[in-house]
Amino acid sequence: MPVPVPHQRTVVLPHQAGPVDDPCAETARVAQAPGAGDATAQGVRAPAPAAAQEDRPAAQGLGEPALPQSADRRISADHGTTHQGLTLLLIGEDPNSHVPEMWDWAGRKVRLRTARNLTEASRLLTDDVHCILLDLSPQAPEDRAERDGHAAEGDELGVLRDVLRLAPSHAVLVLTYETDAERAADAVRVGAQDYLFRDELDGAALSRAVRYAVERKRADLAQRQLTESRMLAQENARLERGLLPTPLLDGSDLRFAACYRPGRSRALLGGDFYDTVRTPDGTVHAMIGDVCGHGPDEAALGVELRIAWRALTFAGLSGDELLATLQKVLEHERADDEIFATLCTVDISADGRRAGLCLAGHPAPLLARAGEGPRLLPYEFGGPALGLLPHARWPRRQVELGGSWSLMMYTDGLIEGRIGVGNQRLGQEGMTELVSRKMADGLSGEELLEASVREVRDLNGGELTDDVAVLLLDRS
Repeated sequence: MPVPVPHQRTVVLPHQAGPVDDPCAETARVAQAPGAGDATAQGVRAPAPAAAQEDRPAAQGLGEPALPQSADRRISADHGTTHQGLTLLLIGEDPNSHVPEMWDWAGRKVRLRTARNLTEASRLLTDDVHCILLDLSPQAPEDRAERDGHAAEGDELGVLRDVLRLAPSHAVLVLTYETDAERAADAVRVGAQDYLFRDELDGAALSRAVRYAVERKRADLAQRQLTESRMLAQENARLERGLLPTPLLDGSDLRFAACYRPGRSRALLGGDFYDTVRTPDGTVHAMIGDVCGHGPDEAALGVELRIAWRALTFAGLSGDELLATLQKVLEHERADDEIFATLCTVDISADGRRAGLCLAGHPAPLLARAGEGPRLLPYEFGGPALGLLPHARWPRRQVELGGSWSLMMYTDGLIEGRIGVGNQRLGQEGMTELVSRKMADGLSGEELLEASVREVRDLNGGELTDDVAVLLLDRS
């Protein structure tokens, strides 16, 4: 069965009709003249007067077959600078249904496109359409069965729901008869912006209703965006609490400080995470990690790994056994097999003089003993990042800390910033020299971290592209 051909019509309100010699009106008369449709049916455009060619949007599509969606979008783009008025899309099974002619509030002609079903409507629903007029005139039962969308039996507003799914960001105005007032009110409850009765329809009423529907839809979309922004902010706060928790160090003489800065490419937290807890035997356990990639999935995975690390640590696991279990968690929870995470764990003895260090593809921590400058801890015996090798091992290396020391753990965002012009990176050596200068100036704790991150950012020439997390433990 051939698909009915939709047409575009340019319409003018009777009470706002332009002058008799209006070139647009002349164009409309030419398009409606006998033989005009025949010319377009044969692939030849009906000739238009020279004056009419100056108002191409008004004459476009008069008596012509509907173009494919891509071509229709090109037409909208080509004429966007010459016609900025309203464009309406009428969806109704009666191609001859009467809709009063209209001008918009700026005196420009309102363009009307007609579609007999949702298939045609989807082809004509371009970005320049402001409002949809849905004809909900009573239909015979046998006609209703032919509607696009195949609405469920007894669902008289099924077509409206299909339209709302097809055009969620467009204003929808329902046209029906006064005898069908109950269904018209139901249409607004379902999601239409307003309804009009055909029995009392005139150009002025339709013009006001269209403007109201368009503005109400804009207000609804703005309110929805505001609500989504608030919900997103709440989710970010929950993620932050999950990624950057309060340390559990009751009973320990160690001092804790941390600093986190999101990368400039995101407003959300990334996959950096850390945690510090003290177990009943007096051992202080600290870790810092980084899930590759950025976004809500990576951040959520970081939260899962941090919580799993805390639970496994309190359960008595450490070193290779703990990291192997975390890798199983990552393998089961990641959205993609290529996702991996780097991790650094440190277990500080109850007397604070020794520590066990495990590295899983993560940069080695920075240790500064009393009377000595900071230096990087050994990293040659570290293992691969979690999620890369199914049966990997992570050796645990013993480190002598001494009586007074500072231990700084960080993610790679701190060392991957650029230095001035070019592609040269700060690197671990540059970071070590930078922190050494800050400590020589007498900085410690959060002041040391804040000053170090601030200088790294300044050397980069602006905000860093990657997230930065830094954790500092001190003992004096």
